[in-house]
Order: sequence, then structure tokens, then C-alpha cells
Amino acid sequence: MTNSMENNGFINDIRTLINEARKQVVHTVNTVMVATYWEIGRRIVEEEQNGNDRAEYGKYLIKNLAEVLTVDFGKGFGETNLKYFRQFYLTFPIRHTLCGELSWSHYRQLIRVENEEARNPYLKEAADRR
Repeated sequence: MTNSMENNGFINDIRTLINEARKQVVHTVNTVMVATYWEIGRRIVEEEQNGNDRAEYGKYLIKNLAEVLTVDFGKGFGETNLKYFRQFYLTFPIRHTLCGELSWSHYRQLIRVENEEARNPYLKEAADRR
């Protein structure tokens, strides 16, 4: 049997492993969700561009999509969030420019800054804080 000092070190090592694994899982889930929201936004924009009357069709498209997705996946896919996904894609149209360090919450704040030059310092600051 090991002494309690060695046992505490062992237990702390196991705790550290579990905590690090949890951090990686959260980061991975966040990265996948951000990419998914971007892709949903891209598809909404592309579908709208194929509509006859874009403004009216876009309103109908988002409303209809929100109704279906809310039934399937819950309130996180309502009209407001779908509009955010659309704006996310329009604000960051090149996917590889997305920063893997930022969460969806960061991006929701950043898409409110319309001027790209004004947005870039916030983007860098948010990534540096993570």
C-alpha cells in the first residue's frame, strides 16, 4: 500500500487528466457548433439568392425553417438565431478565417460591429482572452 502523500499525487494526476479532457471536449463541441452555425448561415444565404423575391422569400424561408428546426432541435433554432447564423456567414464569408478560440457568444457580439476594420481589434482581443 502506498503512503497517503503518494496517493494524493496520484489522485491529483487523475483529476488533472479528467479536467483537461473536459476542457478539450468543450472546445471541440464549441468549434463544431460554430462551424455548423456558419454552414447553416451559408445555406440560408444561398437558398435566399435563388428565390424570386429575395426579401419576401428570405422572410418565409427563415420562418419556415425555424418552425421545423424548433420542433426537431428546440428553441436554439428559432427565427432570431437563424437570422444570427445568416448574419454570421455574411460577416465572415470565408470559413477558414474563423478563429477556433472564439465561442458562438463571441461571434454574436462581433457580428454587431458592422465595420470590418473596427471589428478586427475586437476579434483579436477576444481570441487573446481565451
